[in-house]
Amino acid sequence: MRPTQPLKGPSQRQLRVGEQVRHALSDALARGEAPDPALDGFIISVLEVRMSPDLKLATALIMPLGGKGEKEAVQALNRNAKALRGAVSRRLRGMKFAPDLRFRIDDRYDEAARIEKIFAQERVKRDLKENDQRLKRDLAPKREADTDETDE
Repeated sequence: MRPTQPLKGPSQRQLRVGEQVRHALSDALARGEAPDPALDGFIISVLEVRMSPDLKLATALIMPLGGKGEKEAVQALNRNAKALRGAVSRRLRGMKFAPDLRFRIDDRYDEAARIEKIFAQERVKRDLKENDQRLKRDLAPKREADTDETDE
């Protein structure tokens, strides 16, 4: 059994290529280079592109303007992934292969709103306040001891 290695984030190269693909994809969508008329009714923001370690797969996190028609937008983009791949590959320089594109809705904002709603609850505020008071009380003797040592 091999020891497990800690999970690492994306490499610098993955981040750089992901950003290049994001710009190229945003440009292609803004110019209407996807041949599907179903995409004509959408203004789509490409918020992030996550690259696989071998740089052959790009997962684009998207959000239609106004957040309406998310499912339809993702389906239309996935149907037109090959055409968009060609448009992206013409804009990318210095890459051996154009990555395959996959599209997903970016739900980070929904998750952040859910967490904010939890923090706004009265019982959570009370628990956080009690925890802060406990931490201050526990750290107070240490601070006094630290100042006594520095005075000498």
